[in-house]
Amino acid sequence: MVGTGAGADAGARTGATTGRNLDRLRAAADRLTGLDVAGWFYGDSIGFEGLLAATDVLDDPRYGAYAHGFLRGWATRAEPYREMDNTVPGRALCRIAEATSDPLLLAAGERLAAHLLARPTIGGVFVSFPRAPLREPYGGAPLPPEERALLDDPGPGAFVDCLHFDPPFFAALGRLTGDAALIDAAIDQASGYVRLLQDPATGLFHHFWLARTGRPYILGWGRGQGWALLGLLDTLEQLPADASGRHGLEDAVRALAAAMTARQRADGHWHAVAGDAASGDESSTAAFMAVGLATGADRGLLDPSVLPAAERAWEATLRSLGDDGVLRDVSAAVWACTQLEHYRRVPTGFTVAWGQGPVLVAAMRWAAQHHPR
Repeated sequence: MVGTGAGADAGARTGATTGRNLDRLRAAADRLTGLDVAGWFYGDSIGFEGLLAATDVLDDPRYGAYAHGFLRGWATRAEPYREMDNTVPGRALCRIAEATSDPLLLAAGERLAAHLLARPTIGGVFVSFPRAPLREPYGGAPLPPEERALLDDPGPGAFVDCLHFDPPFFAALGRLTGDAALIDAAIDQASGYVRLLQDPATGLFHHFWLARTGRPYILGWGRGQGWALLGLLDTLEQLPADASGRHGLEDAVRALAAAMTARQRADGHWHAVAGDAASGDESSTAAFMAVGLATGADRGLLDPSVLPAAERAWEATLRSLGDDGVLRDVSAAVWACTQLEHYRRVPTGFTVAWGQGPVLVAAMRWAAQHHPR
């Protein structure tokens, strides 16, 4: 069975996820396997992590087997690589390769890493897009002339989502293969994202940074904070205790956690842009934070005082999970815009990997910790 290794039937044995909730989680996992995954796109990393978690929570090998088979199929035809292959769920690939002793997956991971390490950099991190995917604001808000000019020639950019891709993958593969250079790359990349995108004053992350203007944009996009928190935690999990640069990443986790707990709503959710009531509802942030805050506390990186916020986020996630297994009020792909108004008007109501995946990863943590629901 391919899973997370945290105890396959923990949820069933402890009652942490029972009855209707267990049925909804199974439906959520089935929805995830039913998505039209093209291999690869933004969100696939947390989606495949969710599949591994589902195998453990539901004591059902089908979900891990689906992830293994999909990645194995990709490995046989991975080259030539495409631009979006920076979104390959590399940490999940490493976990499956290790659990199954699959040499094909391990070799594919090593080749992919060599390709990703050869990309150009901006501001010390690998280019997410050679041409940043800027768009007109959702809702049609006007752009100032200088920002409209960026639509025609935005240049390369770095995006917070990628903190969940490269650094955890390099760290996991480096630990698995004993390649110290990959560990160093993981630290360098994670530190670079912190340097470019985390706001020292608030602890929140910006969505993206453009080389053309040399500045970041859109502070506090909710799901982006989830990508950042889990990316940092997943990277730190693989690093040696004495790794150079580790303390800076730990500080970034603590600053982000403090910023998000301070901006949590009374109902356990966050606004689509954390702290901006005008940005409306968006539920995937709560799913990310339910696991991220709790995991940080479990590992001693965060003070246990964050656990009530994590539990409220988990409760909010469950309330937003329909009987059909769909996490409600999850937004469409945001792409990117230089105007905050865009983020206030992103449409919601989509069944996507970045909604379904974090629900299942969060369920794994809360089931294992015996919090009955």
